[in-house]
Amino acid sequence: MIEQAKIEKAAERAVPRILVVDDDVELCELVAEYLTPEGFEVEAVYDGIRGIESALSGEYSLAILDVMLPGMQGFEVLRQIRAKSRLPVIMLTARGEDVDRIVGLEIGADDYLPKPFNPRELAARIQAVLRRSTQNSTTAGERIILGDVELEESARIARCGNRELELTSLEFDILAIFLKRPGQVVTREELVKTLLGRELAPLDRSIDVHISNLRKKLGPYADGANRIRNIRRVGYIYAIPGMPKEE
Repeated sequence: MIEQAKIEKAAERAVPRILVVDDDVELCELVAEYLTPEGFEVEAVYDGIRGIESALSGEYSLAILDVMLPGMQGFEVLRQIRAKSRLPVIMLTARGEDVDRIVGLEIGADDYLPKPFNPRELAARIQAVLRRSTQNSTTAGERIILGDVELEESARIARCGNRELELTSLEFDILAIFLKRPGQVVTREELVKTLLGRELAPLDRSIDVHISNLRKKLGPYADGANRIRNIRRVGYIYAIPGMPKEE
């Protein structure tokens, strides 16, 4: 796994470096043309192999990754990046392809944006992800322990029992919110606004996919009870150890 410190250092650069992995040269040029005045340094590669190499170099703050790439699909590129790095990744998907969005989030994308997109929306998504990364790197070293789960915020390490959890940046942040508010309902609107930096849209299920991934990685309590419970149409609650099981 690429060291988290390298990712944080890249995210904190005066001019964040953004990697675009897309075979559409014109789109890459347009992204660079818009993002450069916004304070970003943009570099593009046009195939998955080079995308993986660049993403794992430790030189970028964030990657923008297209699903449809020649030779190797964006999903496979993301899988190989996630096998070694927690570099924030925003995926570009075809408009209306909900399956692509869900698959990308399940593999470990931090966010997605459907094509064609508004450049302002892309800049806003990038800023939200980088803002979270920068805040995380400057957070005071706090250790949170709840039952068999332990979180070290400064080191960005999460453990469950004797296992170190391989969490994405967003999954780590979700878990931190839950552990600080055990037994309390956390609404989907709050999670989306706090972590994704936008208002919750009616059909936006991205936060639910991230929580589903986190739930799988944590596993249930020893008695089989779910740690993260869904409160229908409201949000989620992190169950306190010993709390009665769901009916």
